[in-house]
Amino acid sequence: MLEEQCLGPESPVLKILRTTDEVNQLKDVDTILDKILFESRRFANADAGSIFLVEKDSLIFSFVQNETLFKGEGANAALYQNFAVPISEHSIVGYVAKTRQALTIDDAYELDPALPFSFNKSFDEKSGYRTTSMLTIPLIAQESRLVGVMQLINARSAAGVVEPFDVDARTYIPLFCNNASVAIERGIMNRELILRMMKMAELRDPTETGTHVQRVGSYCAEIYGTWASRRGHAAKDIKRVRDNLRLAAMLHDVGKVGIPDAILKKPGKLTDEEFDVIKMHTIFGARLFTNLTSDLDRMSMEIALCHHEKWDLRGYPGVPYEEVWDPAVKMGCKPRTGEDIPLAARICAVADVYDALSSPRSYKEPFSDEKCLEILQKDAGTHFDPEIVEIFVEIFDVIKAIRGKYAENWAG
Repeated sequence: MLEEQCLGPESPVLKILRTTDEVNQLKDVDTILDKILFESRRFANADAGSIFLVEKDSLIFSFVQNETLFKGEGANAALYQNFAVPISEHSIVGYVAKTRQALTIDDAYELDPALPFSFNKSFDEKSGYRTTSMLTIPLIAQESRLVGVMQLINARSAAGVVEPFDVDARTYIPLFCNNASVAIERGIMNRELILRMMKMAELRDPTETGTHVQRVGSYCAEIYGTWASRRGHAAKDIKRVRDNLRLAAMLHDVGKVGIPDAILKKPGKLTDEEFDVIKMHTIFGARLFTNLTSDLDRMSMEIALCHHEKWDLRGYPGVPYEEVWDPAVKMGCKPRTGEDIPLAARICAVADVYDALSSPRSYKEPFSDEKCLEILQKDAGTHFDPEIVEIFVEIFDVIKAIRGKYAENWAG
């Protein structure tokens, strides 16, 4: 009887195994966190939740979901809050990280004052939300490495009434988290690997910083989410494409490693011949993805090659995909135009130009928000896909939140 309960067609154990397999197919850490939190909330029928990741002696707020306050697959500024909580006994998530034991609370407002931790009411007071039941779980990967803490909030009955987390949630969700924590660690490693690749580009071009590529990747993911939601794409498909797009967009300028320093770092205006050499970074970047063994490879190649194409035929390089790997290929091919430019590259073009406009350079101060949007809107239909610019303006509160989360340390 017990075996049937554990291994039946709809058993919690089989659900965990199936969902873990789905998580393991994802690559980017943000998409992995989204999936883990969503599936954990679905299992417990929890209204909200968040995930914190470990960084040194702190827990960094890394992901949030809340059906009451924000819904759907569209862009959301709440995802890009930027704060840390010490790993100590004073907060609930800090206590769970320190003890590495799951903690269940039936009513956050009725905690025993003798407990070492307390509930921080500031979010509830600011948002008008009411946190009641909580299930907080340590995320422990292989070799007992703590990678973070997940907190689920407000379990609900079938009628939608908030209630304590039940025995199944307290039993099976930690089991799922133990398996999923390995995927989180892998996702973090994938992100770090790309950032290390971009460190090489940064040695050549100081504007290609880790925060720059993280901003561009996040801008692209949020723009795409809204674009796909407008068309009624399935949530699962949106998450899959976003997973690849965030990472691929981070690599948009990796081909600059092939440009000579004398040209890349020239302080004055480039000659036409030198600018033609700069343009080759699109082809050099695309050539890094020769094998095309995955959707990520294909998207990375398309973005690297096409993010300087323009909606009205004035961009570059216009090189057909089958000719990218020809060592003799040069500029001068007919550029792509309109929807012939891959969607991911059209999105990245807007994100990359905005980040350049809004960031300081040796030759300029950062442009104001109003000036940046004015330039993008003026060039919609010529340089940029008009719908992508429209979406960018629509989600500009999210864009600003991303910019704040991955702010450059300009003084450093």
